Amino acid sequence: MSTHEGTLAPAAPTGGLWSRETRDIVVNGLWTQNPGIVQLLGLCPLLAISNTVVNSLSLGLATTLVMATASGSVALVRNFIPHEIRIPAFVLIIAALVTVVQLAMNAWVHPLYLVLGVFIPLITTNCIVLARVEAFASKRSTAHSILDATMMGLGLTAVLVVLGAMREAVGKGTLLSGIDLVLGPSAAHWVIPLTPGDYGGFLIAVLPPGAFIGLGLLIALRNVIQARGA
Repeated sequence: MSTHEGTLAPAAPTGGLWSRETRDIVVNGLWTQNPGIVQLLGLCPLLAISNTVVNSLSLGLATTLVMATASGSVALVRNFIPHEIRIPAFVLIIAALVTVVQLAMNAWVHPLYLVLGVFIPLITTNCIVLARVEAFASKRSTAHSILDATMMGLGLTAVLVVLGAMREAVGKGTLLSGIDLVLGPSAAHWVIPLTPGDYGGFLIAVLPPGAFIGLGLLIALRNVIQARGA
């Protein structure tokens, strides 16, 4: 260290709104540990609902909302929950939040609620939600827990939307099919046709095998990008 006070530089800030830890949480959720194409968690809704962009985005946002609120809630009360019963307590919190989301969708977007069906209450047992609550929220601060859950949810939503766009484009020749289920009949003209009107669609794309093929392509693309970056 220099003995001249005039040569001493001010110490760099270690915290702040956009700290290294915050950046790591964002990058992990969206890319490094993306639950859809890296951890491969929650594949049941990912493969079953990703046949259109609207369905994919709706379920992804619902899952993200549940994840964020559940992680924030667990982070707040984690010190009051005995370690031996933490898993049942976490599931109970998640189930209560899923019920709120389910009732809200049933009341405000009922046609979409009917399409998504059983996959809304199944968010309760989605391994992504419980995994982030147990691995992160039960050990970290409330703000970081909410951020982690939000980024993981948005990472999953992004995969759902891209996969839904691929399957809908190939299988139906459109994008935003079913937008009227969310915004009403007046939004029906928002559907984007990508092919001539006589296009019959490639059926396998909207069936479960198409979901596996599409997900495999996304995983391969992510691995190629990661390898080139490395």
